[in-house]
Amino acid sequence: MTPVETTPPSTTTPVTPPAAEDSFSRQTVGITAQKIDTKGGNISDYLLYVPDGYNEKKSYKWPVVFFLHGVGEMGNNVNVLKNVGLVKVAGGKPFVIIAPQCLSGWWNPQYLDILYKEVLEKYHVDPTRVYLTGLSMGGFGTWDWSSAHPEKFAAIIPISGGGDVNRMPNLKTMPIWAFHSADDPTVNVNNTRVLVNALKALGSNVKYTEYPNGGHDAWTRTYANADVYTWLLAQHK
Repeated sequence: MTPVETTPPSTTTPVTPPAAEDSFSRQTVGITAQKIDTKGGNISDYLLYVPDGYNEKKSYKWPVVFFLHGVGEMGNNVNVLKNVGLVKVAGGKPFVIIAPQCLSGWWNPQYLDILYKEVLEKYHVDPTRVYLTGLSMGGFGTWDWSSAHPEKFAAIIPISGGGDVNRMPNLKTMPIWAFHSADDPTVNVNNTRVLVNALKALGSNVKYTEYPNGGHDAWTRTYANADVYTWLLAQHK
């Protein structure tokens, strides 16, 4: 008879699998530089602002604001954005801020879409409260990206920019608060006026603030205005 082999009982203590981690990792509070692969696109870095309480409020989905800079901040040193626009006044704001840097050329929705997707997958943010703002070239980028993909945003704040009036039907139901200075010598105020008038003709409830003076910089006083954030955060998709 062929002997039957038996396996001796294991003396090894069973290994307990690790507990499932939160799908969103902890983040450094404040402003940090991050990398993004846009598949050969003109965005490779962005600044991330994480508000106080982000890591503790695990069940809370935070509002997130994408901020697009102007031509003067273009390049490959993302830290210059710390002193510009919304990022400059980020401290204490109750939302996540994403500020990409454009390496060259113009803001391209194709590459911004890659960033958008990563942000919604990587950070604990609310997909119904995604906002977009930008100044100068970033104001143009705000009009352009939002009119290309209005479904992505709950509200936009374009400043000192302009866009394609033929795409305004895409934004007729979008909550918009636009800003421009009447004496802007760099981007003529008519760039914003024509878009606002087109939206109003479509029945839009677009808000528009035109400063009588201030030159090209219509953003410093805009981002310093607490009412802007009260309005913005009240908007939902």
